[in-house]
Amino acid sequence: MGAMSKRKGSRIKRELVQLHRDIGVHCERYPLSGASRFRGSGHDMDIYARGKEEAPFVAEVKARKNGNGFTTLETWLADYDCLFLRRNHADPLVVLPWRVWRSLLQRS
Repeated sequence: MGAMSKRKGSRIKRELVQLHRDIGVHCERYPLSGASRFRGSGHDMDIYARGKEEAPFVAEVKARKNGNGFTTLETWLADYDCLFLRRNHADPLVVLPWRVWRSLLQRS
């Protein structure tokens, strides 16, 4: 990965951590996210949506300049509150816009 990509990834993760903190949810960038398997994991962020005493949600972050891979998801999601994706014989995935995620976190 090039230096510009690393800087962009770090910037996006810092922005997401700050968005969570702005709504009162403790969130941290995971040490060396993606660069190593710190404590057996390589995810990007810990989100303490249920409080610091509970295990965090672990999150992966992806960012693309031109939205490759995101455009179809955004089209399907449109103005809805969530998008469920399900591959045969697999658990569903849920895609939420920030406004919905924020609303859910602020209620808990």
